[in-house]
Amino acid sequence: MLKLGDSLTFLAGQLGMSDSLVRQVLAGKSPRDRASELVNGTKVREVAFRKKLYAGGATVVSTANDPMIELVRLVDAESRSLRQVAEAQGEAKQQAHAAIARARNALLGTTGYPDATFTLRLAFGVVKGYQEDGQPVPAMTTIGSLFEKAAAMKDRPPFDLPPSWVKSKSRLNLKTPFNFVSTADIIGGNSGSPTVNRAGEFVGIIFDGNLQGLSWDEAYGDKQGRALSVHSSAILEALNKVYGAKELARELVRGRQSK
Repeated sequence: MLKLGDSLTFLAGQLGMSDSLVRQVLAGKSPRDRASELVNGTKVREVAFRKKLYAGGATVVSTANDPMIELVRLVDAESRSLRQVAEAQGEAKQQAHAAIARARNALLGTTGYPDATFTLRLAFGVVKGYQEDGQPVPAMTTIGSLFEKAAAMKDRPPFDLPPSWVKSKSRLNLKTPFNFVSTADIIGGNSGSPTVNRAGEFVGIIFDGNLQGLSWDEAYGDKQGRALSVHSSAILEALNKVYGAKELARELVRGRQSK
């Protein structure tokens, strides 16, 4: 709801409240009120409704009379047109980037900093905390600290936990490592990469980097920038005790399905 409200606010800010599309989208309401109306009024979140739409095809979708579907139908033509423009401009930028890269390689040769996107790239680092606003940020969190954070924020989004996690708290080992940060040099596109220890054992999955690590696109430094990984122990703990996927957890550990 909040995201949709922000998007509608952005639309109104870019095109102006007098724009005909904006007037149709907002239907005389503020962006936030309109977002609330759309989210609370739609049935798209219901599985049975989505199955009905899928089975019925375009005819059923066009007659569904669902506010969220009608919103999409309203902006679809303009969205497709703008997407074509964005894709054309994106392609021009990609070609320009390639030309710059060729010139840079011709000038610097092998002395330039490698990107290596779409090729095997190994980054080495250590699990290590950092400082932010003068306060130490630990290298690792635990499942227990996940619940502590949610409680400290009074379960307000985006810090509220799914009901399945809340119900499973008593079964979870709260000391289990959850996320950890390291000085491994990552770039956009590394999300989903395995994190392994020096013995070659899988210990986590890269999923993000901190804000200080954004500078790595230009130059690497290990003072503040960090790569974020979800710990393999947390994955197994969640599969076994939150999601009830014990067979999958066993397969991950053994490397093959149980017979």
